[in-house]
Amino acid sequence: MKIEIESVKKSYGKREILKDISLFANEGECIGIIGANGSGKSTLFAGLAGILKLDSGRFTVDGRDLLSDIPSIRKYVGYVPQGIPLFDELSAKDNLLFWYSKEELEKSLEGGMLSSLKINEFIDMRVSRLSGGMKKRLSLGCAVSGGPGILFMDEPTASLDLPGKAEVYKYMDDFRKGGRTVFIATHDETEIRLCDRCFLLKDGKLAPYSYAGDLEKLVKEL
Repeated sequence: MKIEIESVKKSYGKREILKDISLFANEGECIGIIGANGSGKSTLFAGLAGILKLDSGRFTVDGRDLLSDIPSIRKYVGYVPQGIPLFDELSAKDNLLFWYSKEELEKSLEGGMLSSLKINEFIDMRVSRLSGGMKKRLSLGCAVSGGPGILFMDEPTASLDLPGKAEVYKYMDDFRKGGRTVFIATHDETEIRLCDRCFLLKDGKLAPYSYAGDLEKLVKEL
């Protein structure tokens, strides 16, 4: 699977949020997009996931431009936003049924992605009663309903405790097996270390960034 992002641009009025963003990713990689709050990380991911309309650019998978065929994006891309896009008053199962048929849900709970996420542990619980880690796992379960090969995760462990973070990191590792690719938007040092390659998004421009463990230097460069 060859993934290429080319010349992506997005402006709000006269303010350029994304200026000619380009990068590529290989199968099985974890790509980190580092940037301060407000740098455009969420805008980039929402645009590439087809949630937000970009001004221009291409997002190709094996030569197919997904941005020119938004309905097809769900077949290739899973997207987990920073917030929790769930219905609090419904059970975990009812939330999943927005994304899965009953047959698909049962199959995934028995031995698929939802099984690896251990959704069965709280499948009948109301979302409002779930812990932060459970909600994040449920959000992941919804995002991968179509069996995508690409996963965009916006600050994947924000506000989670250590056990919750460990669960998400394990799933990220499991997802990459078999050649699937993860993109994470982050400014968390632990998550940066999990990435195969990182890019710094600043002033609307994206540049390769190599983190050598100097947190003070990173903070100054954000």
